Amino acid sequence: MKRAILSTAAVLSLVIAFGAHARGIDVDKVNGSIHIESDQQAGELSTVNGGIRVDSGGSAQKVSTVNGGIELGDHVTVDSVETVNGGIELGQGAHVARTVEAVNGHIALAHGADVAGKASNVNGRITLDAGHVGGGIETVSGDVEIGADSRVEGGLLVEQPHGWSWGKSKNPRIVIGPRAVVDGRIEFRREVDLYVSDSAHVGAITGATPNKFSGDHP
Repeated sequence: MKRAILSTAAVLSLVIAFGAHARGIDVDKVNGSIHIESDQQAGELSTVNGGIRVDSGGSAQKVSTVNGGIELGDHVTVDSVETVNGGIELGQGAHVARTVEAVNGHIALAHGADVAGKASNVNGRITLDAGHVGGGIETVSGDVEIGADSRVEGGLLVEQPHGWSWGKSKNPRIVIGPRAVVDGRIEFRREVDLYVSDSAHVGAITGATPNKFSGDHP
């Protein structure tokens, strides 16, 4: 009987250890970058001053930094991504289960990258290369290029800037490329330069008149 009890305890220990390994450890820093190597699993990744990189095939939960960029390799899966000062880049086939948020920084989705929720920033270019965003795109001053064969659900919003400004700022350049699809309302609360491919499929547009173009680029 004692031997059976020990065996059961050993099995339970293995199950607990396997569960912890499957989620991966959390990494929380103040100063310094974080690097998760290929095919490794991590928990929550957070730093204040430093970038975060998850190599191809890796995974993590919430990925966040204040001053630094975030780079997800090909086929990486994470829960959410956010930074204040820094760009966010998603490799081919990368998947974000919730949202991608930046304040001052670009957001780039490589071929086949997928964001289930919203992709948003204040300043910085947003680009999709045959990528998918399920919860809409929002920006204030950033250019947006929804490239060929990309799909956006939840619409597109360019918000009016608030606060002080010196002189007239440059109009955001919005491009919706060939065979791209934008489902939902497309709304501009400030002046923009809007270009829409003649093969794109878009919802109702308010606040701007689209310039139609043919070919790969306007």
